[in-house]
Amino acid sequence: MAHTHDHLSVKSETGRATAKLVATMLGGVLVLASFVAGWLFDGPGDSQTGEFYRDVLAAIGALLLAIPLWWHALSSLLSGHLHMDELVALAIFAAAASGEYQTAGVVAFFLLISNLIESRTALGARAAIEGLMRLTPTKARRLTSSGQEEAVDAHDLRPSDVVLALPGDNIPADGVIIDGQSTINEANITGESLPAEKITGDEVFGGTSNVTGALRIKVTKVGHDTTLGRVQDLILEAERTRIPLMRLIDQYASWYTPVTLMIAGVVWFFTHDMNKTIALLVIACPCALILATPTAIVAALSAAARLGVYIKDVTNLEWARKLTAIVFDKTGTLTTGELAVTRLTPAPEVDAAELLRTAASVERLSRHPVARAIVAVAQKARIPFDEAADFEEVSGKGVKAKLDGQPVQIGRRTWIEQAGVDLSFLNDEKYAEAEGLSTLYVVRGGKCLGWVGLEDRARPEAQHAMNELRQLGMRDLIMVTGDRWSVARRVAQEMGCSDVQAEVLPQDKLALVDALKDRGHTVAVIGDGVNDAPALAAGHLGVAMGAAGSDVAMNSASVALMSEDLRRLPFLVSLSRATTKVIWQNLTFGVSFIILVEVAIVFGNVHPMLAAFLHTVSSAVVVFNSARMVRFGEHIESHVPVRRGQESPVETGRVALQPV
Repeated sequence: MAHTHDHLSVKSETGRATAKLVATMLGGVLVLASFVAGWLFDGPGDSQTGEFYRDVLAAIGALLLAIPLWWHALSSLLSGHLHMDELVALAIFAAAASGEYQTAGVVAFFLLISNLIESRTALGARAAIEGLMRLTPTKARRLTSSGQEEAVDAHDLRPSDVVLALPGDNIPADGVIIDGQSTINEANITGESLPAEKITGDEVFGGTSNVTGALRIKVTKVGHDTTLGRVQDLILEAERTRIPLMRLIDQYASWYTPVTLMIAGVVWFFTHDMNKTIALLVIACPCALILATPTAIVAALSAAARLGVYIKDVTNLEWARKLTAIVFDKTGTLTTGELAVTRLTPAPEVDAAELLRTAASVERLSRHPVARAIVAVAQKARIPFDEAADFEEVSGKGVKAKLDGQPVQIGRRTWIEQAGVDLSFLNDEKYAEAEGLSTLYVVRGGKCLGWVGLEDRARPEAQHAMNELRQLGMRDLIMVTGDRWSVARRVAQEMGCSDVQAEVLPQDKLALVDALKDRGHTVAVIGDGVNDAPALAAGHLGVAMGAAGSDVAMNSASVALMSEDLRRLPFLVSLSRATTKVIWQNLTFGVSFIILVEVAIVFGNVHPMLAAFLHTVSSAVVVFNSARMVRFGEHIESHVPVRRGQESPVETGRVALQPV
């Protein structure tokens, strides 16, 4: 319901802005007609007639234009909030009271144009939501239990429904492919311009475009719960928030209006020139200052969304430029997270098939990447599974269950040793752990059956991203992992990390983040959101990689990278710095412009009409300067994802265990 309300709010605000634009154009035409009337009737005998038509048209046009400004100023005063629009309302009133109807109309016209620029800019983020909502199809091809196709409204879909997506269709909901393969364009969610190859068993997202093949998809999430729906929420959340610099401007707004009125009174007292006083009030209305920050923020959010980077709170955009230390989780962040079983080492007098069957029977109840890798190799080898009971996942250590009444433990060596299991067979070089592999020990009935070795590949674009971060001044790049030290050192050396912590538990990651903060660092934590939620929440900036389809990642992190391209991280830091630079450029220009033109008014002859025109020009300059940010990051190319299904053969000693 909240999402529907937000959608209606966007439409109503857009409608009001359009109505204001029509009224402004109508008033502007009447004021322009007053100049034409004065020119047409500017004859020797028609001067009074010309003045009459000129004043009537100008007065009607000025009234039509001024009423919204006067109403807003009066509402602000009655509510006890001083707003900077009171300056303009007073200037228009003074011009009209002195009989300068054309001046009042022109001033009101240009000021309303400035306000409309501000309103349309504020609606920019919501316009992005409108575009996203149009991506979700209104109709879907649902398959009945008999296999017949029926056309239904997309919002009537429910989880477990099966839908058909043909080439050229937008996928109506999140789901899993149960039949078919195709190329999917996911650019609107992940920011990747290269389409993704999808096969049976892969996840797809609502609103993405099916390019080549016909797919049967089992729906898992619909409507507001889809990844696209969550993305819309993130954009709305970001639009509602304000960075400290915006709050600072609001703080000074309360005294800006009284000081400006005092200056205008002093000018009137010494010059008795109403035109100078009106011009001073017009130029003092700081629309350029008001637009300086929100226009830059909206442009930055748009640039980030284009690359699949979604920021919950714009204050997080400010944190990004201050980062001094970054903590990376290894699996799924610096490495692909697609583990492959490359070694099976059964204990003496234990068969490799028994080792694999025991491990896979228990691990198939887990969703951890390690578990998926073990189950996958067992399925390829056509190893039958046993029924496991009393399954339990011990965070950071492993899993345990019962098979045929016997307790089974699968996990890291330290956990197995703590249970008092005899691992003396490892002293034989033949059974010793291989260097550089992640290992899991399998224990059944108190006896160790052997160990399983897994290998994770480093992301090809991760090293490039780490180099970019170092160029941006990041010196503390720390990798943490629950994996073995030998594996951690290998990956850390490939990535050029400044420090590495291995064999750590989730609470140890949290302690590391707290220690860095205590040393004065501004810390970002980068993870996949699965087992990093406490650390992600503890950092000044929590960034979840590959967050598409992951509710855990979107909830725990302050920034969601929908793709798995780590180069989005240096982009985020650079975007933050560039946005801050543009904001300060806008503020410096706005303040300098007001001061210089006010000096010109006091010591020169700047008419109120010229002041109103210059005021609008200053607002336009700020908007166009901020708009440059929309194109930020266009140089970033999409990376080519690692192909699936290229696992290494599994070795048992010197013999490879191949599928039967």
